[in-house]
Amino acid sequence: MARTGSWLGMELVLDEADHENHAFFGWCGKHELRLQRWKSNGMLSYPPSTACPWDGSSEYEWAPVKGRGTVMSYSEVHHAILPAFRDLVPYLLLLVELDEQRGQPSEHEALRVLANLVTPEGELAPPELVTRVGIGTRVRIVFADVGEGFALPQWTIDEQADQPAPWRYPQE
Repeated sequence: MARTGSWLGMELVLDEADHENHAFFGWCGKHELRLQRWKSNGMLSYPPSTACPWDGSSEYEWAPVKGRGTVMSYSEVHHAILPAFRDLVPYLLLLVELDEQRGQPSEHEALRVLANLVTPEGELAPPELVTRVGIGTRVRIVFADVGEGFALPQWTIDEQADQPAPWRYPQE
């Protein structure tokens, strides 16, 4: 059965024929971040895939991860293309390197997850929160429920972590 939901007024449909994403978002619906751990080499990977990105093997298990990490890059959106986002600009899309598997398989191929910056409650972050986040900010995963057994993983500031002064692009 397809996973269906709604986020910011947009209808979301995830067909069950997309086995890997269907399973990934099912774990998210339980508020658990689980990633594929490949049996051939023990490495975790994201996004979900039918084959290991390093050796092409197809056997894996869904391994729980803590969902904490460091912002490696971000995009600050000021011009929303989708109508659902127009009243929510600026918002941030974060590329976060997870604490698990840091520097593996190489320093350039760490485990990284892309998602929006949100409040701890899962709402897109307001401008005063957006300005506090940059490269180096410590974040943790939260889940925005969008349907029964269906949630989107998102990032929020990890208030329990020591926070460095983040680097941000100069503002005009």
